[in-house]
Amino acid sequence: MYNDEHNLYHYTYRKDGSEAEAHSAPQPGPVQDHNSGPQQPVQEMKPVKKNRIGLKVTALALCCALLGGAVGGGIVWGVGRSGGSTSVNVSSRQATEVALKQVDGKTEMSDAEVYAATVNSTVSINSTSTTNFYGHQVQSASAGSGFILTADGYIVTNHHVIDDASTVKVTLYNGDTYDAAIIGSDEDYDIAVLKIDASGLQPVTVGDSDKLNVGDHVLAIGNPLGELTFSMSGGMVSCVNRAINVSGTPFNMIQTDASINPGNSGGPLLNSYGEVVGIVSAKYSSDSSEESVEGLGFAIPINDVMSMIEDIMTNGYVTDKPYLGVTAGTMNAQMAQQTGLTEGVYIYSVEEGGAAAKAGIQVGDVITKVGDTTITSMEDLTAAKKPYSAGD
Repeated sequence: MYNDEHNLYHYTYRKDGSEAEAHSAPQPGPVQDHNSGPQQPVQEMKPVKKNRIGLKVTALALCCALLGGAVGGGIVWGVGRSGGSTSVNVSSRQATEVALKQVDGKTEMSDAEVYAATVNSTVSINSTSTTNFYGHQVQSASAGSGFILTADGYIVTNHHVIDDASTVKVTLYNGDTYDAAIIGSDEDYDIAVLKIDASGLQPVTVGDSDKLNVGDHVLAIGNPLGELTFSMSGGMVSCVNRAINVSGTPFNMIQTDASINPGNSGGPLLNSYGEVVGIVSAKYSSDSSEESVEGLGFAIPINDVMSMIEDIMTNGYVTDKPYLGVTAGTMNAQMAQQTGLTEGVYIYSVEEGGAAAKAGIQVGDVITKVGDTTITSMEDLTAAKKPYSAGD
């Protein structure tokens, strides 16, 4: 109902829910339709003349009451109507201020505190590569993440983020962008080290991935989809020492259910103390269009690659990486049966003067064991080499 001092509008409603027509000057009392016979009386809402001064005073009092009632559990906003009232509870809780804490390895932090303490150590990485395609130079771009390892500009990321890149740019949380030089990388371990010309940066604190337990809380900060920069996702450690195969190369991984998407690769996996315990490297997805797989993310344990990262920083490559010096391939059970050989890794060629040649390995040999580890495929051989150093 709308009331005005000079124009009065009255709405009436019948039992069937339809509205009666508006009249400018209706008379009180029951309404009769002489053509259709007697009907039920229709209740009419009578105008109420407003006291404007009273309304202003009431509005002022209501505002004061609302302000005063904000102290405590919340504000109750009442809407009066015929037959009762409806109220909406509005919270008066003050916003929580996130304390900026230092990562000291002793203080456990909330997720918001971990983000505040480490986001300035996380970077966004954009790389471009140039390919000669039938005489035409074709450029492609990719995006990933990384983290600052030293205050003078050394940055860790994945090998596949910068693989074949002609230019690499690094963007800090404050928006500053730098051209980055690729110091070195290792494809087998999917790690890379970059360097930017900067100083006074905030480095991460490296933790101990061997102390992780299934069920521990972990966080990932990165650049999902290449455009949602400095996003954080959280989850738990689903498995430690999970062996997975990435493009034919076996990896020992930390499995987590934290959301990890393209663009997150190379970013830090953090524990609840704000320490880097892994390098986010892959997200498992099913090749079957009939299946949908979620909650499976992976990160390289930092303990597995830290010495190699330091080696790359010093020498530009992993100097003590074991190298056989052979061209080889998997001899599976079916191939072994057809050739009359045994299952393992078949040697197609031997590099002259290499480690394999010095050890007496020849073309046509089949590697079946390394130490106490049985070898049935190239993946087995690659995994078996990882604990060894050059010269072992």
